[in-house]
Amino acid sequence: MEKHLYEILVPTMSNEGKPYRTRYHKVWDSKVREISKGLTILTPVKGQWISTAGDLYVERMIPVRLLCTSDEINKIVDMTMVYYNQLAVLAYKISSEVILKHKANG
Repeated sequence: MEKHLYEILVPTMSNEGKPYRTRYHKVWDSKVREISKGLTILTPVKGQWISTAGDLYVERMIPVRLLCTSDEINKIVDMTMVYYNQLAVLAYKISSEVILKHKANG
């Protein structure tokens, strides 16, 4: 399967308003690495969204970039929804053209 560059938004706060600790995020990082073999964690950004019930959520989110297949990003979204107990998780394809080169051994 072809790999693409995706970005997923990870929450910084629980639904109860408590911040997630770094060690909690690191467990998620490990789970993602098992699926996609790597990730790039960006600086948190401010987000606002309105739920299907009409509630406004204002929260900081952590953009995380992944090189993976569409099946893998769907597994990551599903795992993220459960792990962070989210009402919704947003992930999107950034690019379908990816160049990844490895240094030759020797």
